[in-house]
Amino acid sequence: MPTISKKEFKILYENDDFFIISKPAGLLSIPDRFNIEKENLYNLLKLRWEDLFIVHRLDRETSGIICYAKNANAHKLLNLDFENRKIDKRYIALCNSIPLEESGIIDIPIAHSQTHDGRMITHAKGKPAETKFKIKEQWRGYSLLEIKPETGRTHQIRVHLAYIGCPILCDPFYGISSSLTIDDIKIHSKLSKNDERFRPLIERTALHAFSLSFRLLNMDYHFEVDMPKDMKAVVNQLNKWQKS
Repeated sequence: MPTISKKEFKILYENDDFFIISKPAGLLSIPDRFNIEKENLYNLLKLRWEDLFIVHRLDRETSGIICYAKNANAHKLLNLDFENRKIDKRYIALCNSIPLEESGIIDIPIAHSQTHDGRMITHAKGKPAETKFKIKEQWRGYSLLEIKPETGRTHQIRVHLAYIGCPILCDPFYGISSSLTIDDIKIHSKLSKNDERFRPLIERTALHAFSLSFRLLNMDYHFEVDMPKDMKAVVNQLNKWQKS
């Protein structure tokens, strides 16, 4: 793959039917609808592979596993499996606060906001949306959740977690703040404003697609990718300062 993007991505697997890519945060997965010139993973891959089909997408600031089909038949079969909920996608999210239950299902319809372009809201007349969650780790004021979306609505995980009072860290639309520092975690710290601990640990939506499983043409596939460095840095500091 030519070195074109400053944002590194990795091909985890490929065969004659599809690619599995580890997408970094900050890189669009498909062309922007308002500015097709913006750098995006689809166009970068098209520089080398002319036949490429979009199967699903990740938000720009979401890191992790994404799949692209390499032919029309695989594209059709994978799309059908997504529509019929036969694809197992799992995410991890670092969140403000802790859910009231160890695990649960958020079953709340989602609609486009009429007042804020590009944002989604929970609304009784929205499209059905279902998200499963369970707590992987928790601290005094934060939690690490494993998420399994059963539907694929725009911003679904972000909207649903905000709905239950656990917005994802650094989510610019549905969160509390745009960055997180050690000072935010160590509540009673006395630091100089020049102290490196005021530098952000993370400045993007702390959501990562870590697992993808599906069956295609009588073959079972399962892929996982580790938590990225910025989210690991947050977990390390939470373990240091916020363990109960």
